[in-house]
Amino acid sequence: MARMSLREVEALAIRAHASQVDKAGKPYIRHLAAVARSVIEHGGTDEQVAAAWLHDAIEDGTLSREWLDEAALAPETKEIVLAVTKQPGESLEKYAARILETPGALLVKQADLAHNADPERLAMLDRATRERLTAKYARMYGLLGLA
Repeated sequence: MARMSLREVEALAIRAHASQVDKAGKPYIRHLAAVARSVIEHGGTDEQVAAAWLHDAIEDGTLSREWLDEAALAPETKEIVLAVTKQPGESLEKYAARILETPGALLVKQADLAHNADPERLAMLDRATRERLTAKYARMYGLLGLA
């Protein structure tokens, strides 16, 4: 079975997340595109770029774990997607450790965090949400050893 191209992965992600919006009410696909763009800009591999497009698909329930297991994707892409998929009830420490243990996952998570923590995006949220997320993102940066 031939692997999906990056264009096919992007198109799939767009379809899978088409009805979603972020916490500020903006189309969720903007977040995925920003994460993929950042991974490219930081020298990521095709496998990492594909994972960037799919990084929230399992966690958000837009695609299933079974779909991922059977998908025509590189094993590295699947491993990264699973590494950056936070499990229900999982501690941030365990989550961060899995990311750090999975080759290629840190770049994808770093791009995800950077976009989530963008002051312009956070400014669109109410104060309580902004403060809660800022603290959460700062904690993840620390657990991942990022500046």
